[in-house]
Amino acid sequence: MQGAWRTAYVLCAVAALYFNVFVLVTQLFVKVPSLHALAPNLNEAPFAMAQAVVLVGYLAWGIVLARAYHPAAAVDADEAAHA
Repeated sequence: MQGAWRTAYVLCAVAALYFNVFVLVTQLFVKVPSLHALAPNLNEAPFAMAQAVVLVGYLAWGIVLARAYHPAAAVDADEAAHA
């Protein structure tokens, strides 16, 4: 993977994981009684804040990974270590 494809791969992988975590948080608010009491309709502030924290975290993580992911460099370093 080179150029834009590397970045696209990382961002799509992070987005896919984000959507899974989005559903996880939603299910937690639906099925865990203490969380359900905080946001019974899923449009209250605690639910929105939880989803916002997850979104901001995954956006930051995606940016960091997109800048840092260089598979060719890892392969070159591994080959150099075994030479």
